[in-house]
Amino acid sequence: MTELNLENIDKALDKLRPYLQVDGGDVEAVSISDDNIVSIRLLGACNSCPLNLMTLRAGIERQLMSEFPDIVRVESVA
Repeated sequence: MTELNLENIDKALDKLRPYLQVDGGDVEAVSISDDNIVSIRLLGACNSCPLNLMTLRAGIERQLMSEFPDIVRVESVA
């Protein structure tokens, strides 16, 4: 199992970035809380997109939780 840290989260997000960037968006890992909640920041078009919650839950959170089973939730921060 891959260690849960920001560097590894960022590597996992690299797999999703091309899909976000094609529409003018991006994502960055911000922090991991003590109770394994990962905070990310949606950038560019993703920040103001009306479907960003779906992207967060069905795309980003699903991918990260499959790679890091210790993650409890993924949250978007401003």
